[in-house]
Amino acid sequence: MSEPTGPQRAGDELLAGLLGPTAPELSCEECFEALDRYVELRVAAQSADARVPGMRAHLAGCPACAEEYRSLRDLLTADDGGSPAR
Repeated sequence: MSEPTGPQRAGDELLAGLLGPTAPELSCEECFEALDRYVELRVAAQSADARVPGMRAHLAGCPACAEEYRSLRDLLTADDGGSPAR
């Protein structure tokens, strides 16, 4: 079966956005508590998603926490002269 395209794909993406993540997700408070560790693991190219389950789903749906993630990531990578991790 092929990947949906056009209106079908847009409808699938809208439905997924309305239903929310299918994986575990952290609250903002839990995210804030684990964000430093998650960013350090990502910058070190270690298995951050396995070690902090739910963080990726939370960051995908929470603009405020995603901005905090990007700020911390950029700060850490600027200190070591590396390029920002995703």
